Amino acid sequence: MSHAPDPARTRSPTIRRIAALLVLFVPALGNPAGDTAQAEARSAPFTVVETGKSYASLQRAVDAIGDKRGTIRIASGTYRQCAVQESGVIAYLAAEPGKAALEGRACEGKAGLVLRGEGAEVRGLTFRNYHVPDGNGAGIRIERGPLAIAYSRFLDSQQGILSASDPASEITILRSTFSGLGTCVNPAGCAHSIYVGGYGKLTVRESRFERGRGGHYVKSRAGVVVIEDNSFDDAGGVKTNYMIDLPAGATGSIANNWFVQGKSKENYSAFLALGSEEILNPSDGLRVTDNEARFVPGVRRQSAFLADWTGARVAMANNRLAAGLTQYERR
Repeated sequence: MSHAPDPARTRSPTIRRIAALLVLFVPALGNPAGDTAQAEARSAPFTVVETGKSYASLQRAVDAIGDKRGTIRIASGTYRQCAVQESGVIAYLAAEPGKAALEGRACEGKAGLVLRGEGAEVRGLTFRNYHVPDGNGAGIRIERGPLAIAYSRFLDSQQGILSASDPASEITILRSTFSGLGTCVNPAGCAHSIYVGGYGKLTVRESRFERGRGGHYVKSRAGVVVIEDNSFDDAGGVKTNYMIDLPAGATGSIANNWFVQGKSKENYSAFLALGSEEILNPSDGLRVTDNEARFVPGVRRQSAFLADWTGARVAMANNRLAAGLTQYERR
């Protein structure tokens, strides 16, 4: 695992570049115009916007961009296809947000999208039903470079997003849904809705987590986290663990989130965990503020809102906690 990055590195050119993608590629979300374009989309649904060429294979569209910067517009429909991005900066955009899905097929036995280029954006796509023998089937496997995700759904798989380590890069997730994810039945260990390795920074905003099937909703070894304005609804969860697990420590902010702990828990001892494994990142200054946490109706138990193995100076304020919840517990 990597140590926490210098904050200056997290503002690297690659991060600025991926942020610019969010603005640059928004116009590509429009519907194909005219009957001819619609017919082409049905037969060749993956269009490289910059060239206007369409492909029946997502991998061929990725390869056509190569080491350049490009946008792939994905027509509405469900595709049992996957792709590996080896280079370049690519935006994967649904022509109609919410109506284009990648399902079931995992490249390299890993994920629907395996990303190890210079950067990627995913907007408006659905990823569902990823199951592989090692228990780590994911919608997206990010192995290096920055990643920005918005308005996307990750459904009914072993993992939603799984990352390797890249301390100089960031992962940003906005207004997305994670449902029916996670498992602890495989010998390799648990899978989670989001599992981020040693990245420089993880940001998750305005997203929904629900109906977990094991593991944690968010597990991250990133040195800095910003987890704000999300809902964690564990009411329909089965054998789940923590809502947020920062096993290597982290600084940043966990704020304005809504948490409901469900009945079926493998571990209900805490909602949030800090430093539960090997402590690699400093945690002094982590802010946990303005959150609301409760148990699902009909459940009465004792639990900690934050369980801390680091002994760091964590700032906690204005958290609204149900009866039976202790705000902070040193472990």
